[in-house]
Amino acid sequence: MYVLAVIENASRRVRILGTTAHPTAAWVTQTARNPVMDPEDAGRRVRYLIRDRDGKYPALFDAVLAEAAIAVVLSGVRMPRMNAVMERWIRTCRRELLDRTLILNQRHLLHALHEYELFYNEHRSPQGIANTRPLARYPNRSRSRPARPPEHPST
Repeated sequence: MYVLAVIENASRRVRILGTTAHPTAAWVTQTARNPVMDPEDAGRRVRYLIRDRDGKYPALFDAVLAEAAIAVVLSGVRMPRMNAVMERWIRTCRRELLDRTLILNQRHLLHALHEYELFYNEHRSPQGIANTRPLARYPNRSRSRPARPPEHPST
């Protein structure tokens, strides 16, 4: 199964766009159109999409993104850190979800991935960005320790 997902570098918010057993050019292109027209992201401005040089991305994929004023940046050859944020999420998803779940079919995989997306975006705190959740309202900016409970007097 192939999964198409995107992640925002600034907030680490993940979006699962779709899954398929056979990624055709038409499927990849239609999947690229979905987040561009998503009303949930109407207030967000995406300027760049970093992707690898896989042949599964047709020229029409880049054209759909260009119409939405999103510049496509191809990852460099032998530059593993260029797309490190997404690679890290893939490793985390495999370790926390896919290695521990018996996936029955494509529908079950999509359901499990959407549940993991919800968990990752709203509950799990990725380390490195002030330990905040991607969809947190108020980032945790204080690094101070919580107050210790008062000690009980000796009797």
